[in-house]
Amino acid sequence: MDWIINLWTDSNSIAHILLVYALVISVGMLLGQIKIFGISLGATFILFVGLACGYAGMTVNPTVLSFVRDFGLILFVFFIGLQVGPSFFSSFKSGGFQLNFLTLAAVVLSLIVTVAIFFILNEKVSLPDMLGVYFGAVTNTPGLGATQEALKVMNYTGEDIAVAYACAYPLGVVGIIATAILLRVIFRINLKEEDKHWEDAQKANNDAPIFFHAVVTNPALEGRTIRQVRDFVGRPFICSRVLHDGIVSSPSAETVLHTGDVLRIVCAEENKDPIVAFCGKEDPEVDLVTESSPITSRTIRITKTDVNGLTVHDLHLSKFDGVNITRIFRAGMTLFPYNNLHLQLGDRVYCVGPERSVARLADKLGNQEKKLYHPNLVSIFLGMVIGILFGSLPIAIPGLPVPLKLGLAGGPLIIAILLGYYGPNFRLITYTTESANLMLREMGIALFLASVGLNAGKPFVEAICNGEGLLFAGLGIFITVIPLIVVGCLARIRYKMNYHSIVGMIAGATTDPPTLAYAATLSDKNSSAIAYSTVYPLAMFLRILSGQFVLLILWQYVS
Repeated sequence: MDWIINLWTDSNSIAHILLVYALVISVGMLLGQIKIFGISLGATFILFVGLACGYAGMTVNPTVLSFVRDFGLILFVFFIGLQVGPSFFSSFKSGGFQLNFLTLAAVVLSLIVTVAIFFILNEKVSLPDMLGVYFGAVTNTPGLGATQEALKVMNYTGEDIAVAYACAYPLGVVGIIATAILLRVIFRINLKEEDKHWEDAQKANNDAPIFFHAVVTNPALEGRTIRQVRDFVGRPFICSRVLHDGIVSSPSAETVLHTGDVLRIVCAEENKDPIVAFCGKEDPEVDLVTESSPITSRTIRITKTDVNGLTVHDLHLSKFDGVNITRIFRAGMTLFPYNNLHLQLGDRVYCVGPERSVARLADKLGNQEKKLYHPNLVSIFLGMVIGILFGSLPIAIPGLPVPLKLGLAGGPLIIAILLGYYGPNFRLITYTTESANLMLREMGIALFLASVGLNAGKPFVEAICNGEGLLFAGLGIFITVIPLIVVGCLARIRYKMNYHSIVGMIAGATTDPPTLAYAATLSDKNSSAIAYSTVYPLAMFLRILSGQFVLLILWQYVS
């Protein structure tokens, strides 16, 4: 029986550590699937199981616990960044500036509530403890660490503010998720309708190409090639089919046009009117796709690594006897195939042309799904290295006692977003399948939540039972809920923002991965993750800065 006792009590044993984490995560995930009034907490429940197990004495070596917590957080934010990277910058067309403005408002409001409570209580709670409550309420560990460092510089000798943080943190997580649920009830949100509205908005803001049929009636185009017409009109477009003398063909840039020809054009919506006016007129009745012809259309997946990072121009489509690429599908977006657009591994290319030529292009691009199942670990871990270095970079700000750092969450997230968007331009392979990305994110958030719970279990319960823990937790709820309710209502009423984007913004404004994990249970779309990543860098910067700013302003007053 000694081996069982050792297994449960030896906090330095690898078997014990693995057993504790496996138990906390598995039980947390099982309980998180239980729905109450149609709502489940998902992976977030791991935090509460961790708190219970931590209080019950299931300890883990502190060094190992810190490593697992930080590694889990890096996994989670890094793969979130890779997922949303390809569509990240386009999100600013669909409310990115509004999201960041609302995040700024949430941070400022939470600081106002914190300082107001401090003065209302007439300093019954010390300023450092109040900041500990603040960081627990907004679930921001890097801000707590930065404030602790600032207090050391100021020779602070009072109680560790991490206790106030631990008391406010669990209810902070609950308060953020409860706010999301409350907003859903207040505005009577239909999740399926929100998904549809988000998809429509993405299509409208991503400049998805359209198609139409133009009839050549302009005599100046007689005998001109498609390349010449494209140069004359000065607008990029693709001519995927031409009807000439009753025969449909797939043209190339050198195809000669004649009066009476009907062209199937693909272009950005804003270019339609100039192209129609230049050609002559639009024919909304004809559809060359349904006409009998040797032309076929096909969606091809890019799976060859040597194609990753090439531009559309680099494919030299003129060598494929009339094949035209009319659209490119990437990360939920439909892109126009500009010549300078860099292709990425995993892109789906919609092409039109003679069947044999299309087959040749498919062979060049790969079109073998199984090859995408093997992620490029070099790019992934190299990205993490750069992200950690970037997050550890000290940023000196005049007037602050310690330099600012984005930390192990902010740095990897920003680098992952940049890799996801720009990586293929430098021939870096950053693609991972959706299932692999989701698995690694879920594993990361599970390890993070379990570690936080195990670490905070005893301090949390002891403070609740013996100290001012209930007061800290109660004050934290005000700091959590009031700003988020105000900002959430403003986002919905003033900006008509999608509910999933609001939840992602709330999670990002409080730098709270558990809320993002909860948001993932509400929708299969990337809307919440995109909003989260859009506001996270600014929110992390402001949260880290906020504690030191309040200390700088009020320290003279309270000392």
